[in-house]
Amino acid sequence: MRTKRCNFWLPNKNRFCANCPLNGSLFCGNHNSRSEGQWIPCPIDPSHSFSTFGSSVLEQNLKGHVKRCPLLKQAQSLSVQPFYQKGINAGSDGEEETSGVDDSRWPVKTVSSEMKRNALHGMSVPEFCKLIEKIEFLHESLCKDIQDSVQMPEVCSLWIKRGVEDRKLPFQEKHIMQQASIVGNLENFGLLKNSHGRKPSECGEPDEKKEEDVPAVIEFGAGRGYLTQMLADCYGIQRVFLVERKAYKLKADRSLRQNESLMLERLRIDNLDLNAVKSLQGVPFLAIGKHLCGAATDLTLRCCFPEYRKCSSEQHPVNTKFGGLAIATCCHHLCQWTHYTNKRFFLDLGLTKEEFHAITWFTSWAVDANHDSDLPDTTNCISHLQFIKEQGDGYADGVEKILSDMQADRRAALGFKCKWIIDMGRLMWLREHGLDAKIVKFVPSSISPENHLLLARSSNLL
Repeated sequence: MRTKRCNFWLPNKNRFCANCPLNGSLFCGNHNSRSEGQWIPCPIDPSHSFSTFGSSVLEQNLKGHVKRCPLLKQAQSLSVQPFYQKGINAGSDGEEETSGVDDSRWPVKTVSSEMKRNALHGMSVPEFCKLIEKIEFLHESLCKDIQDSVQMPEVCSLWIKRGVEDRKLPFQEKHIMQQASIVGNLENFGLLKNSHGRKPSECGEPDEKKEEDVPAVIEFGAGRGYLTQMLADCYGIQRVFLVERKAYKLKADRSLRQNESLMLERLRIDNLDLNAVKSLQGVPFLAIGKHLCGAATDLTLRCCFPEYRKCSSEQHPVNTKFGGLAIATCCHHLCQWTHYTNKRFFLDLGLTKEEFHAITWFTSWAVDANHDSDLPDTTNCISHLQFIKEQGDGYADGVEKILSDMQADRRAALGFKCKWIIDMGRLMWLREHGLDAKIVKFVPSSISPENHLLLARSSNLL
């Protein structure tokens, strides 16, 4: 007979939950049926959740939770750093970025996946069909010239081979292929100087180039920092900033610090005022990221261009020198209207805030498909809409029934197209600010369906 444990079955682990049930319930607190009321993410750290339902705190319990949240002390330690400024890169919920709102005081309104799904299911069938038609039209008109750009620089190939043979790299092919392609695209786009004049066989040897000829690298969402390690070892980068709010084990920092010519700073922070980082003032830099989930891409873009923020810090005037960026976007289902850089792009296309959130919700379907072929990029959903219209009263139950009947390839196709539309808005934002920018597919879908790389460089690149 099974001991008294939660009766929630965990299919991935092929067992029941090991937690003890609540009094008078068959389930633990994580899996017990939700109480009635408004569930919202933890305002200290929305990424940590106490339930399997996405949102973590009942609104009426929010005040008490904030006082005892286990991440409170960590958040307080982050906020006392000199380059921290609350909400500095967050954007606003207004229709335009030039609304004059002080972003540092604007309340962040996180729209959960559950809220997005409920809003979508609440649409009428004609409203839903109209939205799908808009998505198909926008993808066809805006996303024609997206090119494949899978790169493997020779210098990186030799570095990978040596690291694997010496067992110095935590080798996972899908990750290291992405890292090498990001680096290769940086070089192809003119953001890195061909290994700084070195031959591939000299990878890892000291570089005699002057320090001012080599830009600093800021890796946003750095995690363990292995993308930066490849750049530093293969391209002679001499100044590195790793930006990440969480702590990680098995970091590349130990290996990087063994390079005596490399200056390394790990900035454990999220609300980063780049101009307040003293060691970066006046230094040209490249911004990189793999992968920057959801709104993290938008926060990073604002961070890199403080001159385009309405709430630029008065205490720290703009004194950074942007050289270029390479950001692999991902997790578009986590994007938020409040943070999105180019709300005007959506509004000018006739899309509302609610439709934006529906589009972000669709993107999760892209990563659920079989990615052995390019079918999701080419499949059209218009025929499915025609089928819906022919059913007449067959879909009187609403959008939820339509979505459940949609074929997997069409769902995936819709998800991919929504990803492109979201990233095209970001691309347009960069171009509107005078940058040379493009989007490429930097790895095949079989390596990762999250394969969009956003590239940009300054018009006065070094």
